[in-house]
Amino acid sequence: MSALGRVVRSGVGRRRVQTLVIGMTGMMAVAASVLGGSLLVVSGAPFDDAFARQHGAHLSVEYDAARTGAAQAKETGRADGVAAAAGPFRTVSVSPRIRGGRDAWPMTVAGRGDPDGAVDDLTLSAGRWATRPGEIVLNTDASLFPVLGLELTFPGLPGDPSLKVVGAARSVTGSADAWVTPAQVTGLTTPDRPGGYQMLYRFAAAGTAAEVAAGREAVTAGVKAVTGTRSWLTVRASAERDTALYVPFLLAFGVLGLVMSVLIVGNVVAGTVGVGLRRIGVLKAIGFTPAQVVRAYVGQALVPAAAGTVLGLVAGHLLAVPVMSETEDVYGTMSLAIAPWVDAAVVAGVLGLVAVTAWASAWRAGRLRTVDAIAVGRAAHTDRGRWAASLAGRLPLSRPLALGLTRPFARPARALATGTAILFGATAITFTVGMGASLGEVTKARAHDAADVTVAAPLPELGPDGPIPDTRPEPDAAAVAAAIDAQPATRTYYTTETARATVPGLAGTAAVVAFTGDASWGGYTLVSGRWIAEPGEAAVPTPFLTATGTHIGDTVTLGGLGKAVTVRIVGEVLDPRNDGMQVFTDAATLAPARPDLTDTSQHIAVKSGTDTASYVAALNTGLEPLGAIARVGGAEGGSDMVVTLNALSALLTLMLVAVAALGVLNAVVLDTRERVRELGVHKALGMTPRQVIAMVVASVVVTGLAGGALGVLLGVTLHGWVIPAMGHSAGLELPDSVLAVYHAAELTLLALGGLFIAGLGALLPASWAAGARTATALRTE
Repeated sequence: MSALGRVVRSGVGRRRVQTLVIGMTGMMAVAASVLGGSLLVVSGAPFDDAFARQHGAHLSVEYDAARTGAAQAKETGRADGVAAAAGPFRTVSVSPRIRGGRDAWPMTVAGRGDPDGAVDDLTLSAGRWATRPGEIVLNTDASLFPVLGLELTFPGLPGDPSLKVVGAARSVTGSADAWVTPAQVTGLTTPDRPGGYQMLYRFAAAGTAAEVAAGREAVTAGVKAVTGTRSWLTVRASAERDTALYVPFLLAFGVLGLVMSVLIVGNVVAGTVGVGLRRIGVLKAIGFTPAQVVRAYVGQALVPAAAGTVLGLVAGHLLAVPVMSETEDVYGTMSLAIAPWVDAAVVAGVLGLVAVTAWASAWRAGRLRTVDAIAVGRAAHTDRGRWAASLAGRLPLSRPLALGLTRPFARPARALATGTAILFGATAITFTVGMGASLGEVTKARAHDAADVTVAAPLPELGPDGPIPDTRPEPDAAAVAAAIDAQPATRTYYTTETARATVPGLAGTAAVVAFTGDASWGGYTLVSGRWIAEPGEAAVPTPFLTATGTHIGDTVTLGGLGKAVTVRIVGEVLDPRNDGMQVFTDAATLAPARPDLTDTSQHIAVKSGTDTASYVAALNTGLEPLGAIARVGGAEGGSDMVVTLNALSALLTLMLVAVAALGVLNAVVLDTRERVRELGVHKALGMTPRQVIAMVVASVVVTGLAGGALGVLLGVTLHGWVIPAMGHSAGLELPDSVLAVYHAAELTLLALGGLFIAGLGALLPASWAAGARTATALRTE
């Protein structure tokens, strides 16, 4: 081994604290950066690959067949800016029934002669394409699982048609739930349900929402019978939603980790140079060149950084498992994995930052003259901070506390670096507490749990092969309502029932939640607009508005309910369930369509002062013969994604706090080693070990308080940026109740987090200083 290598190995072995600090800092930065960078890459990769390969449609438009002819719809494909078009494909919304089984959810069926085309080239994943009447191909992403040979009937349509599933296909733009031959789709329409014509377009420019909107204006100009549109950007955002949600907060932690790496590595190397001046002089005296001295200190930083990088890569890959498992096999093309180039880029970036920072901090060592370095040795600057010591001497404080409190003014640069590390630790704590509170508000809005008591049909019993079929009839809603009214402690209640409906321009179905009674108190959090007040009105989540291109005040037609129902949107609701594809309306709105309503439940608010448990027991006495059961509290609203987000943020925060505490530990160790002779003098003059501990811990109090206070401000600012960004990634607009989660008392307590980090890092070196023998300390140069 060369002389330079022996110096590096010796430095790494002797300075175990600095080695641990640099390694932990590198591990934190790499783990967060690998996870955040990988999610940023994979969030769009599967969709982009599939969209390019299948020539996905930039825009799909649904025209009303009753007011638009096929020729007029086809003519729109020649509008300016259209690079390619497909259609018109006749579409209809129908509600099939599985032969010999149950009714299926409504679906949008399109008539298409073959799966290939210049736009929306369908990929067959099983079976073959429908080539004759009586055959149907299901979308692999549809609600009805595509089992080959499955027979679907359509009661109520002329001739009671029956279709056999012959294939399964995937549309990257979700153009329909199923496909049949053009001749067959005509047999699924009726005079009162003529369906529509679907046109699929690719534009010369469609990279932004403005370009897609311009293309939509061009193709629909002069056509008044547009019933629905869907942009590819909306489909893309929905496909990326699961992974994109994690990106903003992971990038925030990654940036915090990288900045802390630079600060702590620079502080460690600069401090090592400061306390090792005599050693530097000796190295130069025995023949080391200035460049070799600098490389020695850079190497002492790179060795633990490389070890931390390896651990960070392992941690980043392990942390990615629960996140990426939620989005694997999205398009049946690949499993999501961390790209090797992401690992390489993060490793090169982190080690490069460590090397540059260490070089900048060690440059002083290379410039020192040999004689000066040997002469100065480990002597500390004694002329700094005297004014602070003089001021502290006038305060009613014990001498050890006064000496400790003034120490940051003697080493301002080191105190600044230490305070910055504490600042980022306090920032992480403040942000994580705020994010947990915000996610709790989202979970509360998702659950709609304002009810004191909920009544629903009992859950199915579980057998060895799954749920045991329940042959009991559905509880009679009128009888359940009478039982609730009979309870004198009932203040108010409302009933919810659910139907499934199709929406023009959207594949799949939306859940239509119908209310009987006033549900405005039920915990539905409004983002904008107002709650429904009369039949014909509806409130919808933000993703529904985005997917349909509608706004508050627009109307939407719901199909597949027995009769088309038109509702006017009056409110925007925070509700991420079912990907936001929900419509909340009054039950009277659906009465003309007479749909099959399921999942009936009653939500009750009891009178003030009522014992809820006693109320439930009394109510269940009347409900038991009806086959219904009451339970305390509202609907369940848990979310695996919220649990994962909270767990990840807590883990990354603990890592940041640990790194910050280690940064404080390193700074205090350097400080105590630098002034070990001074400590010996204090002990010789009568300072007890307890007073030594108090003095050393007090030396980080000012830094901890300042870093904690500034960290709270930065954490609140970071929360105000990251949480809305996470909401946008999930397609949600967040109301003030989700963002304004900090309170004055809580912020005051969080500000003390910096003091906690500082004290945590200072305790160990304080104990070491208190336990050092006086004679040994006095003999140290």
